[in-house]
Amino acid sequence: MGNKIDVRDLDLYYGDFHALKKINFTLGRQEIAAFIGPSGCGKSTFLRVFNRMNDLIPSCRITGAVLLDGDAIYGNMDVTGLRRRVGMVFQKPNPFNMNVFDNVAYGPRMRGMRDKRRLTELVEVSLVKAALWDEVKDRLRKPAMSLSGGQQQRLCIARSIAMEPEIILMDEPTSALDPIATGRIEELMVELKKDYSIIVVTHAMHQASRVSDRTAFFLLGELIEYGDTKRIFTTPQDKRTEDYISGRFG
Repeated sequence: MGNKIDVRDLDLYYGDFHALKKINFTLGRQEIAAFIGPSGCGKSTFLRVFNRMNDLIPSCRITGAVLLDGDAIYGNMDVTGLRRRVGMVFQKPNPFNMNVFDNVAYGPRMRGMRDKRRLTELVEVSLVKAALWDEVKDRLRKPAMSLSGGQQQRLCIARSIAMEPEIILMDEPTSALDPIATGRIEELMVELKKDYSIIVVTHAMHQASRVSDRTAFFLLGELIEYGDTKRIFTTPQDKRTEDYISGRFG
């Protein structure tokens, strides 16, 4: 079967600034990888490599190989098609200024889905998978902005799921949420792993240890250590990883 993602000797520059240095990384199928490390160490920059969001920055230049199912993301791959396969959930919930149903149906409609019955089914399935259906099934025509922060973030996850992606990227998806909403999202990540590969950037060490199969520790643009989450947190091989996890810096 091979890995879902393979990254080989990736370097990323913003102009003259060397933001990511010789990164090697793999992600399996139905696996959650967590990226940890201090602010500004390259976690979110690396996350955006997988859906080519860095393309939006004119000075950005990438060398090395990034493969999705063995195909080069930075080769001839259609970027729109790539972003359908690789969904993204941001730090702050960002529902569109429309009702709950239309938020989830937006992507499929943009892809040309017009069949009302199929759209309705897809919206329901996506909301069920995002653990939100029971809370909003009677409010589908209400503004998305009327939902709580945690519900809005799960709505954004449902919107991503509706595009039927293979990978979901999450950039600190719970940093703006209270502990109860955070717990719901963490449970949801573990549930979603049955169908998707997931990468989550998190500042919360306990979150990485709870939800991820593998953890990557970044420092100053380098991937210092990557491996089984339990091992990274109990017996890290690099002193810098140990210092970060034990709270000596960061």
